[in-house]
Amino acid sequence: MAPTEFVAPRSTRIDPKYMRGKSKNGNFEMLAWLFMRISGVLLVILIFGHLFVNLLVGDGVHAIDFGFVAGKWANPLWQFWDLTMLWLAMLHGTNGVRTIINDYVEKNRPRFWLQLVLVLCSAAIVILGTLVIFTFDPCIPGSTLAVCQ
Repeated sequence: MAPTEFVAPRSTRIDPKYMRGKSKNGNFEMLAWLFMRISGVLLVILIFGHLFVNLLVGDGVHAIDFGFVAGKWANPLWQFWDLTMLWLAMLHGTNGVRTIINDYVEKNRPRFWLQLVLVLCSAAIVILGTLVIFTFDPCIPGSTLAVCQ
């Protein structure tokens, strides 16, 4: 029995229906890929720090209530920590979903609209989350928190 012989294709030309137009993004995809790796490492550090402080230090999960969050956000370090975690998580997730949309949506118009909705929703969540972190007022009427005295 003779071994199977593979023949090289006669043409290296790819049918245009299988190709998208030339990319106008330049290095954007490479930078997005790099961002995913860096933000992933930073998110692991931020999330484990967040879990350690919230669940293992002090009374653990039973201590988490309005007063606990108010006390944490009275400190600028924790505001920055949570803000960084919010921004990185949202940008990381948005970029991941953007990549999925690019991979699975073939037509330009639906891809454009899905990415527009994605960016608008992500921007709204980031803006609202940032406002909550910076405008949070722990001193509701009748509060006995130490920061309100």
